[in-house]
Amino acid sequence: MSTWDSRGLRGSQFENIINQSNEKYRELRLGLVQKIPTPIKPVEIDDNRHITLAYFEKKSTVDYIGVVQSFPICFDAKECKENTFQLSNVHEHQFAFMTDFEAQGGISFLLIYFTGADKYYYMRYFELKQLLAKAENGGKKSVNIEELDNNYFITEKLGVPLHYLEGINMDLQERD
Repeated sequence: MSTWDSRGLRGSQFENIINQSNEKYRELRLGLVQKIPTPIKPVEIDDNRHITLAYFEKKSTVDYIGVVQSFPICFDAKECKENTFQLSNVHEHQFAFMTDFEAQGGISFLLIYFTGADKYYYMRYFELKQLLAKAENGGKKSVNIEELDNNYFITEKLGVPLHYLEGINMDLQERD
């Protein structure tokens, strides 16, 4: 059986906070955002019809897709124990999807949870793109929490556990 520290349940607490936030946004009619399930192919099913063995059918896109205040959004949730976020945690197919989404007028971003510091960060697509380009050209392959823009750390507000709409609003203002 999996434990909290196991790979299988890593991020589930973070995901629950995001899901609660998305539900609150829906209740407040601020947005409709849903978790995208990872496609799996069951291999073994027990007598109780529980999947006991499966493999990933194909690479997924991002964790969440939706619309807030008429803006299409997509984002991936990343969690790290240290105060350093490894850029290798963003898979090539995820960044490609985010790039295509942005090209269609959508807003793409990451929500990063630094568990050691108990801080949540809204990483703009533009910021991620710059960091990945630098890493690809021989630069740092990670970003430390102290290097991030303090304006984009997000908290609970208006009864929303993780009020990431504030990050989207600032992101949009910078794009104008």
